[in-house]
Amino acid sequence: MGGLFRLVVASCLTIELLASQNTEPAYKLDPNAWWGPECTKYHNDTSIRPFEIVFHDKMIADLRYRLNNHRKPVPPLEGIGFEYGFNSNILDGWLQYWAEEYPFKEREIFLNKYPQYVTNIQGLDIHFIKYRQKAYAHQEIVPLLILHGWPGSVREFYETIPHLTSVNKSRDFAVEVIAPTLPGFGYSDAAVRPGLGMHEIAVVFSNLMKRLGYKKYYVQGGDWGAFIGSSIATSFPNEVLGYHTNLGLSLTQKALSLTLFGSLFPSPVVDPALADRTDLLSGHIRDAMITEFGYMHIQATKPDTLGIAMTDSPGGLLAYFLQLISTGTRSYFLNLEDGGIDKYYTRDQLLDNIMMYWAPKSITTSFRIYAESLNRRTLALGISEIPTPVPTITIHASDEIAYQSPLLLRTKFTNLLYTTNIDTGGHFLALEMPILFANDVLNAIAEFRNWHAKGGHGNGELLPNNNG
Repeated sequence: MGGLFRLVVASCLTIELLASQNTEPAYKLDPNAWWGPECTKYHNDTSIRPFEIVFHDKMIADLRYRLNNHRKPVPPLEGIGFEYGFNSNILDGWLQYWAEEYPFKEREIFLNKYPQYVTNIQGLDIHFIKYRQKAYAHQEIVPLLILHGWPGSVREFYETIPHLTSVNKSRDFAVEVIAPTLPGFGYSDAAVRPGLGMHEIAVVFSNLMKRLGYKKYYVQGGDWGAFIGSSIATSFPNEVLGYHTNLGLSLTQKALSLTLFGSLFPSPVVDPALADRTDLLSGHIRDAMITEFGYMHIQATKPDTLGIAMTDSPGGLLAYFLQLISTGTRSYFLNLEDGGIDKYYTRDQLLDNIMMYWAPKSITTSFRIYAESLNRRTLALGISEIPTPVPTITIHASDEIAYQSPLLLRTKFTNLLYTTNIDTGGHFLALEMPILFANDVLNAIAEFRNWHAKGGHGNGELLPNNNG
């Protein structure tokens, strides 16, 4: 019976794989959709304004009061690590550090180390970092749009930016990093009406790059940044010279069908050594869906209710974030009482990231990206089904939350140049391994440039080298 079941399932999946796919979205995205208040001074404002992060004394005093006067949590069950979520045995130490030892003013200076700006795009003030180092005369300045996700922020990139922008005389290019904050996150405005999902954010960032004068550019993304980056490459293929991601995923019907097929018959779909990471029936993906994806469902359905609690309680916000960062970094951290949180990151790094949500009160609006993207409206756009010809390179960390083989990825990314599998690393790769991450991105850009030079579609129209 087992063999017959597999044969029947395989036959059904084969029919699905042969089914025709959409080649055009159900409707076009509006490049001028207005997401801010209707009555605003920014309707015709194209200015780019300098910006600095400020931790106001009143905010710091209020935060310290809340941290020092939190209600005692109930103790965890005996012998439990992070299996039930954040282990309350370690909460006091974290809250005390945040209140008494986290150097707010020093971290404020650190967070302003790179030039930052805001500009109004489609009614929203979008915050972004824009930084490069002085290049050699023979080098071309290439713009890299690098996109974070949730529960991350542009803070994830602070350690990797110096390596991404490092100037090597042997290279014929130097990178200028443009790292925007997603709408509704950190210091970027949130939409005032429903509908700003990942595909609409892709339009916002395309317009941002045009505002900054970039006709063509490279894109890198992880987490939500991967989905937004994929959408930019799909919707604006004539703008994107190459797409690099550390969360390479195709959401086409073919890819999803092949994933199930590979769970039954892995060898035609995935390297046998990686089969457990793609098995929907008994492997890594199934376990993650059962034990780790509850947050996704509540944020996709009732984001504002959860946001009320997180906006009011810094201890609750910290516990929620650190639990997700723990299991997103290494799956086995689930079994550790301290969640392994201190193994790869400093406390200041993680608290910096939390401050990017607490100080601007953006946790509720950051949740909404799930509700605005994981819905029937987004599915109806059909963008996930449209193949993108943009050259693509992926890197896959061993503890990333999901993995797809090149066979699956090519159902979406028709010019997938190569993939790299590493035997370490987790979901927050840029923060955890900034040098490895930067080197992979730089190598990818070099490959993209070679691809175009050898006849790939499109010619680079990059910024001239201007060392001023």
